[in-house]
This record gives sequence, structure tokens and C-alpha cells, in this order.
Amino acid sequence: MNLLPIMRILGVLLMAFSLSMLPPIGVSWYYGAELYASTSDPDFWIKGDGAAYAFLIAFFTTLTIGALMWYPARGGQGKRTKDLKIRDGFVVVAGFWFVLGMAGSAPLYASNVMAMSFTDAVFESMSGLTTTGATVITGLDALPRSLLYYRQQLQWFGGMGIIVLAVAVLPMLGIGGMQLYRAETPGPVKDTKLTPRITETAKALWIIYATITTACFLSYMAAGMEPFDAVGHAFSTVAIGGFSTHDASIGYFRSDAVDLVAIVFMLIAGANFSLHFIAWRRMTSGLPFQIRGWRIVRRDRGKRRWSPATSVQGYFEDPEFRAYLTGLSILSLIVIGFLHFDEAYDGLYLAVMRGLFQVVSIGTTTGFTTADFSAWHGALPVLLLFSSFVGGCAGSTGGGMKVIRWLLIYKQGNRELLRLLHPSAEIPVKLGDRPVPARVIDAVWGFFSAYVIVFGLMMTILMFTGLDQITAFSAVAASLNNLGPGLGQVAANYASINDVSKWVCVLAMLLGRLEIFTLLVLITPDFWRK
Repeated sequence: MNLLPIMRILGVLLMAFSLSMLPPIGVSWYYGAELYASTSDPDFWIKGDGAAYAFLIAFFTTLTIGALMWYPARGGQGKRTKDLKIRDGFVVVAGFWFVLGMAGSAPLYASNVMAMSFTDAVFESMSGLTTTGATVITGLDALPRSLLYYRQQLQWFGGMGIIVLAVAVLPMLGIGGMQLYRAETPGPVKDTKLTPRITETAKALWIIYATITTACFLSYMAAGMEPFDAVGHAFSTVAIGGFSTHDASIGYFRSDAVDLVAIVFMLIAGANFSLHFIAWRRMTSGLPFQIRGWRIVRRDRGKRRWSPATSVQGYFEDPEFRAYLTGLSILSLIVIGFLHFDEAYDGLYLAVMRGLFQVVSIGTTTGFTTADFSAWHGALPVLLLFSSFVGGCAGSTGGGMKVIRWLLIYKQGNRELLRLLHPSAEIPVKLGDRPVPARVIDAVWGFFSAYVIVFGLMMTILMFTGLDQITAFSAVAASLNNLGPGLGQVAANYASINDVSKWVCVLAMLLGRLEIFTLLVLITPDFWRK
């Protein structure tokens, strides 16, 4: 294992992450200015809206630790600094997410506004970065806006994956990034690249991610949100995070327009981003310019061609996307029908709005709420929680086991039934017209087995700490699926559970974000053998 390149990468990435503390400082000064007679007051630059000093401390601490990790390895040792093996990529991914979670907790722990314990600060930080959305904080409406903004920003950076951003940066440092991309990318098929070079792939993904976020922000503004809330909820929506700037979540706004914007962009963020890339490429093919990397260049007149139909065609050609929409549609009909006939709301309209919102929110593992779904009658709360096990599509910001895996398990089950009738037949598992390699099917079943074992162990540990069965089950499910809200004691927040349970949930969040194997591979003896 190449220790120096790993230290160098982690150091550079940690120093880069320290820059994320600067925007909250600006937010603190902006909203804190009205608290002081003059911004020349020395206390203004230290306190801001009450949390500026916490971000200043966190910025310098994170920057210093990153520099100390980078400095010994800055010169490298020739070729060894460029040869990053697959196992090195796994160490970088796992190590950076662990370090990142610790660094992200610094301003939360340093702030005396909330007086959070170290456990709670790490829990909140890891929940944000893994886009889980579980929280231990109450009284959000009374918190300084800089802290509220920071929580939303954590989710936005975690949504696409800081490692994917690093893939675009590392080549400039002379370090290859394909191994990192393979270790980070969700879904069973990890080697598919959108562009010939991995650096261009990362850039393309981030451009699309930022574009969708901007569109979401403008849509929230048009729906009536003030700019601060619109930015925060755009970050959280596109990241499939679920953090809100208000205790009542999206329900605070009591606006059907806001709910509809959230539904649309949760659906978009839960789809495979490679499909967005294809649609983007087809759409921009009709423009007089094109984007190459970070440059905008003129396109030849004869190469301009575009129609709206070709932009959306790729979505419905994809079997996973069709299964994604079909599953959410069926679940929506079940939930809306039950809410209507159970007379949970006055009239069909409210049943449709509340039911559809919660199905999309929980099904994509976002975790926004407009109603207390845990108090709904019958099997609806458990049914919604079960939908988070499916989650979003591979290559999306959603959590869960991913639609593609469940689709392959379903097709594999169908094949086994056919084999009972035709024992000698060769029946391939297909996605569309393409047969799926046996190795991919084996990987899906291996993932499913590991998931069940990890889930059972974690639920047992939580029950041993004193949590009841419903709380333990839903806490592990919500953490491992990167969902957030659960049932029982964790329906509203996780503040009431014990510290041991919180650390188990933190581990579950990491396992879910890195899709289990990225962390489990580190504890295998073969991984550490030369």
C-alpha cells in the first residue's frame, strides 16, 4: 500500500474541505450585521450572528490538520505517487469520509449556541454528508442562519460525493482517479464512463448537478420561498438529503406549489445522473456552442440538431428508470387510496397531495415531511419505510439498495421459476436487450446478503442498548438507507436515543453511503496482504 500518496491525497482534500467553512462565515456576518450598530465593532467579526467564531476555529483547525498530512508527502517518491492501486482507492474513499465526518463536526461542536456533545456533532455532520437527514437538533427555527446554511451545504457536497469532485482535481496533482471513481460510484455496474476521460466525467456530473440545483432554487423562489430557504432546500432536495431550515420541514410553508416543486426535483435527483447527462448532451447539441471541460467553444452550424423528444427518449429507454417510476406510481396509488378511504384527510385532493409527497420523499430516501406519516393508520408507515430499501436509481444521489439491484433480483427470481419448467433451457437475465453477466448477478446477491447480515447485527446491537424493536428496526433502516426519519422514538429526531446507538447509526450511514462493500473490504485479511 502506498502510504505517502494516500496521505497526500487526504491532506489536499481536507485542506480543500476547509474552504467550505468560509461561506457560512459570510452568512454569519451578513445576517449578524443587523445585530450591531456598526460593523467596525470588533465583536461583529468574531461573533457575526453568534456562530462566526465556531466556523473560524473550524476553518483554521481543518486547514492545519490537512497541511500537516500533506506536508510530509508533498514531494512524493517518484512514480509511487502516481500509481494508485485499487486498494489504495478504497482506503482513500473510506479514510476521507471518516476524516470528513470528523472535520465537518468541528463548527457544530465549537458553537456554544447548541452546546452539542462530540457524539451529537459527529452524528449531525455524518448525517449531512451522507445525505441521510437524520438529526439530533431541535428548535431549528431559533438557530443562527449560518448554522442552518452549513447543515444544508454539508448535504449538497455529500450528495454527488466529494470523491467525485476530487477525481476532477487529482489529475492536476499528477494522481490518477479511476480507482476512486470505481470505489465511490453507486450501483452494480461501476466501469461505465460518460466521457472518454474520467476527469471529464466528473466535470460533466458536477455541471449537471449545479444546473439542477440552480433550477430547483429558482423554482422554489417562484413558489414563494424567500432566498435563504430556497437555497437551503434546493441544496437538500437535489442532494436527496432531507435537512430543512425549519422544524416542520417542508410542511412549514403550507404551500402546494412548494410541495410540487419538491416532488419534481426529488424525482429528478433520484434518477441516474448518466441519463441526465445524455439528455443534457442531446439538448445542447442544438446550441451554437458546446462545453468542453470548463471551456465554451463555438459549434459548427452543420452539427446543430435537437428536438425535445430526443432529450427525454433516453430516460424511457432505460429499464431501471421505468421500474423506478412504476414502483413509485404503484405505491402512490396504494397510499393515496388508503388515506382517502380511511378519511385521514378532508377530501381526495389533500389525500393526493400528502400521500404523493410522502411516497416520493421516502421512496427516494429524501426524508422531507409535510405530515407525520408515522401516525398514519394501518401498514402505511411500515410500507413507506420498506420503500426506502429500494431507494433511488444507481448513479443518483438517492440512498437505499438501488432500483437496479431489486430489478435484477426480480428478473433472477423469474428466471428460476422458468428453470423449474424448463430445466435444460439457457435463460439469460436481461436488462432491456442486453444480457447481464453472471458476475454482476453474483455481486447483487452478495450485496443483498451482506446488507441483510449488517442490518441484523446493527438492529440487535441497538436492541441490546435498550431501544424497542420498532425504534431499533427503523433507526437502522433509516440510517443504512440514508433516509433519515424513522418510527418510534426516531420519528421526529434522534436526540432521545443513547450515544452507543448514535455511533451505530453513524456507522450505518457510512456503510449505506459507500454501499457496504467499500468499508467491509477493509476488514478482510486479504486486503492487507501484500
